[in-house]
Amino acid sequence: MTEAPLLRNVSGIARDRGPDESIEELELETAIARNVRQLRQQQGLTLGEMAATVGISKAMLSKIENAQTSCSLSTLSLLAKGLDVPVTSLFRGSDMARPAAFVEAGTGARIARDGTREGHEYQLLGSLRGEHKRLECLHVTLTGKSRTYPLFQHPGTEFIYMLEGVMDYSHSRSVYRLHPGDSLLIDGEGTHGPVDLIQMPISFLSVITFPDSHV
Repeated sequence: MTEAPLLRNVSGIARDRGPDESIEELELETAIARNVRQLRQQQGLTLGEMAATVGISKAMLSKIENAQTSCSLSTLSLLAKGLDVPVTSLFRGSDMARPAAFVEAGTGARIARDGTREGHEYQLLGSLRGEHKRLECLHVTLTGKSRTYPLFQHPGTEFIYMLEGVMDYSHSRSVYRLHPGDSLLIDGEGTHGPVDLIQMPISFLSVITFPDSHV
């Protein structure tokens, strides 16, 4: 079976950083790369078409769009002229602070989800609100069996990664036995939750991304 390509290979940038390269310089190159690619795509141009319009080689344009080279002032001028935009638009976002969430071990806020049972602990590891979505990361610990188990249903997608223990986890009409190292990616709209705790303590990561309408 052919694996789907990583999304970052299509729309993102991955590059190496030399020990002497400054983060500020790399952020500027990344902003130029992102803006050039977006402007080219908005105008419906292929890499080759834009390279011909701008007057640089296709290989050079590819390096620029992947932040693998520093643009000279003359090249920036050619890019802006070829895209019919001000040069300053190529730097858009280079000075924007991007959000991050760092939580030291053991300091995550304890939260109570609807249906929380005794012996079931949910620790919030971080939450980010982006332009179009919200992301929540939870560390879940189950230390006691219960007569009933919570079942959840929510918009968006959830990713579960088992760290410790063994449990049977249901989603929609299927039940999955999860061991350490197993992962499960599910549609949150399907009813889901643990149905049997086989080996405790159980510990797993739950990462939930919510769609635009629920930000």
